Amino acid sequence: MSAFGDPAFYGDRYAHEYDDRTELDPTAAVDFLAGLVPVGGRALELATGTGRVTIPLAARGVAVEGIEGSAAMVERMRARPGGDRIPTVVGDMADLAGLDGPYDLAFLIFNTLFNLTTQARQVDCFRNVARVLAPGGRFVIECFVQDVTTFDRGQRVSTRSLTEDEVNLEYQLHDPVTQTVTYQRVTIDAAGRTTLRPLLLRYCWPSELDLMARLVGLRPAVRYTDWDRSPFTKDSRKHVTVYAKK
Repeated sequence: MSAFGDPAFYGDRYAHEYDDRTELDPTAAVDFLAGLVPVGGRALELATGTGRVTIPLAARGVAVEGIEGSAAMVERMRARPGGDRIPTVVGDMADLAGLDGPYDLAFLIFNTLFNLTTQARQVDCFRNVARVLAPGGRFVIECFVQDVTTFDRGQRVSTRSLTEDEVNLEYQLHDPVTQTVTYQRVTIDAAGRTTLRPLLLRYCWPSELDLMARLVGLRPAVRYTDWDRSPFTKDSRKHVTVYAKK
């Protein structure tokens, strides 16, 4: 099995249940993204997952391609209607090997940038997105804003669900120096079987993301709280940010 930092790490453990545990309507995101691609333009999704956004975006007539670190995720996507028509590379989204562009739009959503577990790899991702974007192209990211007040001495334990047959617990350890949160999601079923779902995320503050963009020749264009273009404020717990290639 892969380890933290491996591009396949998340998909190796979550692909078999990802669609069941990720009940998010993609419509607002698809509407937003489709409006950024000119007629005849090309789009690239980093970390396509099972195609939750890529497939409906392609159904809008957008020529969209993808890169995904997990072959298991790509297999799931290709089994969905329309998923087998999305050209998808299995590879590291920080490197974008085999993808030359130019793309009018690249997007990396649902906090997945934070699956790159070091600042250096996150900068690599920005740099390679800038490499494959066309002049004037856009890079869209969706990220949470970490609430450090939820941790007690760097730790947090919560019950995600509880029934007579199963309990789902989540343990988190926060390291403010590396800006990482290590998760262990634990399921215990009625037979006493235990399932572990580990995860490591390296979060960024919006200002840090803006600096990464500037380092590689992208400029912050606009930031919203959500896909509905609601204003981003000090109370926002997530953001959708658009960067433009100069």
